[in-house]
Amino acid sequence: MNTLTNKNLFKNGISLYIHVPFCQTKCSYCDFNTYQGLEHLISPFLDALITELHLWGHSLNHPTINTIFFGGGTPSYLPQGALERILKEISQVFEIKDEAEITAEANPDDLDEHKCASMLAQGINRLSIGVQSLNNAALQLLGRRHNSEKAIQAYLTAQRSGFKNINLDLMYGLPNQSISHWHHTTQVISELQPSHISMYCLTLEQGTPLFNWVEQQKLSTPDSDLAADMYHYAEELLEEQGYVHYEISNWSKPGLPSEHNLAYWTGHPYLGVGPGAHSYLDRYRFWNVDSPKLYISQVKSWEDSQPQQLTILDNQAIKNIKQISGSEYINCNLYAAESMFLGLRILEGIDLASVSADTTLDLKERYRNEIKDLQNQGLLEWSDSKLRLTKSAYLIANQVFTEFLV
Repeated sequence: MNTLTNKNLFKNGISLYIHVPFCQTKCSYCDFNTYQGLEHLISPFLDALITELHLWGHSLNHPTINTIFFGGGTPSYLPQGALERILKEISQVFEIKDEAEITAEANPDDLDEHKCASMLAQGINRLSIGVQSLNNAALQLLGRRHNSEKAIQAYLTAQRSGFKNINLDLMYGLPNQSISHWHHTTQVISELQPSHISMYCLTLEQGTPLFNWVEQQKLSTPDSDLAADMYHYAEELLEEQGYVHYEISNWSKPGLPSEHNLAYWTGHPYLGVGPGAHSYLDRYRFWNVDSPKLYISQVKSWEDSQPQQLTILDNQAIKNIKQISGSEYINCNLYAAESMFLGLRILEGIDLASVSADTTLDLKERYRNEIKDLQNQGLLEWSDSKLRLTKSAYLIANQVFTEFLV
């Protein structure tokens, strides 16, 4: 039987997500676990993060790390040397795969030549820059600190500094966003030829300033038909520019998809560290406490308990890890459903026979009626041995996915 200390369980390695919850300012649309005005906690947070990494490395018997992703929050907002310190600890308690993809999210305002050179020297080999728009009014509405000129300058600076793998994040379906503004943004971005582009339709999250402004009718409700037009325009433009549309919201140059995100979508194990970070290991999903202050104290409590190497991951083992605030066991039925809707996000489709080999269920037979109905609606199709979304399903993919949650 495999145990957590038997490296065969993680023989293909795991991915590592590091959550940095600090921002200089919080954007008007953001409902992520991020905070402004907590700079006094950055130093104790870093100490706690290093401790958590050390304890996990020991507890899991030092598995190989395939990809590392610094998300947030704003990892580029951390003080000089912080990322280097974190990566050094990772290399000491885990085995980092040769040429592992190591990504850091960055705000355009934080990127100058010195910062870019420093990040490269520390081992970061991929940047994900939050551009969002090249329309200054839209950027102001979103609460972004940069303007369009700074966004372009940040990308060019990163490129000149030696970064060869750069993602640019864009948003569409914004209040007051015109199709001409979107055309301008996507045309300029595509001409820059970054290796990767992500495009996300705005979701108005309850409790955010942007949600409240729309509720109070200070802003118009985003037009869903216009948002669909924006998506289709970008699809055509990026295809002409040589990009591969490999996931619903993601395009890359050939051979340069986000390896870290592909690990999520294909059900590979990952460890999350930091406040609110989620993990998926050995069929358990679990997540840390959100509060940075509570996270710091709970990691200390875990350290004080002198944890040993884990031989098995179960509810009791998870309960003993003090900073974890909740968990869920992914049984065969849930695993089957998640495999379907995560795998279908990848546009080349999902090999049902291959996924079925990881469970006791025959997915093709289990979802025979759902697949047939969705095929009849023109939303799913077979491509050789893989089941995939049709193009007409891309924008209503969530409706497709719910069919498998039975």
